[in-house]
Amino acid sequence: MKSVIVDKVASVAQHSQLGHELRLSGDIPCEEGVLIAVRVLNNKARYNQLELTSGRMATVNQGDIVVGALGHRKALRGYSGHLPDELEAGDTIQLLNIGGVLGICDSANPDVGPPFDCEVLGTVLHFPYLGERIGIPARAGERPLENDALFDTRGVPVVALAGTCMDSGKTAAACAIVSRLRHLGLHVAACKATGVSLRRDILTMEDAGAAETMIFSDLGIVTTTAENGPALTRALLTGLAEHNPDVIVLELGDGLLGAYGVEAILSDTSIRDALTAVILCANDPVSAWGGAKILRDNFGIEPAVVTGPATDNAVGVDQISEKISLPAINALSNGVALGDFVAALLKNTEVA
Repeated sequence: MKSVIVDKVASVAQHSQLGHELRLSGDIPCEEGVLIAVRVLNNKARYNQLELTSGRMATVNQGDIVVGALGHRKALRGYSGHLPDELEAGDTIQLLNIGGVLGICDSANPDVGPPFDCEVLGTVLHFPYLGERIGIPARAGERPLENDALFDTRGVPVVALAGTCMDSGKTAAACAIVSRLRHLGLHVAACKATGVSLRRDILTMEDAGAAETMIFSDLGIVTTTAENGPALTRALLTGLAEHNPDVIVLELGDGLLGAYGVEAILSDTSIRDALTAVILCANDPVSAWGGAKILRDNFGIEPAVVTGPATDNAVGVDQISEKISLPAINALSNGVALGDFVAALLKNTEVA
C-alpha cells in the first residue's frame, strides 16, 4: 500500500467521496467500475478535458495524476476500447472518455485524435471498517444494480427519447421538454439510461428544471450493454417514480443500432409498456425514415414526433411529414412547441 496525491478525480467516481490524498494497492482487479489512479503520459490539443466530480470540465495535462474507473467503450464518434484482462503498476492504458473511463483503446475516430496514454499507479482503496486499516478496492456507483428488483413506475408517465446515433439531439430535446413542462407547472424527473459514464447530460437536464435526476453510473455501471440495459432502466424509472413526479423524461443514449443496450431495453415488454411516448431524434431525413422503421417494425412502437438535426429547417420537416407521416419539431428553434406537443400527449393520456 502506498500514498499518492491526485490532481483530478473524474466524475465516474462521483459517489466515492474521494479526497486528493489516497491510498493505492498494487493488486488491481480488472473489473468494470474498479477505481484506479493513473499518471497521464502525453498532452493533447483535442478532446483533452476531464469531467470532475463537481461537474466542471478541467484540461488534462501531461504528468497529471487522475482517478478514473476501469471499463470499456464502443463509440462511433469517439474511442473504442476494451477492459484489460490483467494490469500491474507501470502498465499503460488509455483514457477512453471525458468521464474518466480507462481501458485499452482499440480504435479512435480521427475527429478526436489519439487518446491520452496513462501509466497505471494502482487501485484506489476504500476503508469501510471503522478503526481498522483494511482497505478494499473502491468502485464507481452509489449502490450496486439489483437485477431482479421490483419494477414499479407508480403510474407516472414516461417520455423516452431514442436517437439514430450519438449526437442526434437527444439531450437538447430532453432539456427543451423538461424546461417547458416545468414552466407549465409539472414536477419533472429525468434520467439517462445508456451510454458511457458522463454526468454532463443529466446536469444539463437539472439546469433545465428537472427536480430529480439519475444516471446508470449511480448504479455502478460504467458502460451500458444489452446485458445490463433493461435492469438498470427499470431501476432508474423505479427510483425516480418514488419522488412522485408528474412525468419522467428518459434519454436513451447512443443509437437504436448502437452497442449500449437500447435495443434490449426497447425489447423488454415491461419497459415498453411503461412508455407513454417515444420521441425519435434523427440526424437527417434518411435516418429519420430508418429510425421510424426500426421502432415500428422491431418494437411495435409508433414514434410520437421527430426532432434533431433532421428538422433544422423546413426541408427536413416536410420530408419527414411526407415520407414517414410523422410530425417534426425542432428542439432548438421551437423548444416551446416541442414541450407543448408533449404536454398535450400527457393530457390526452390522462383523459384516456
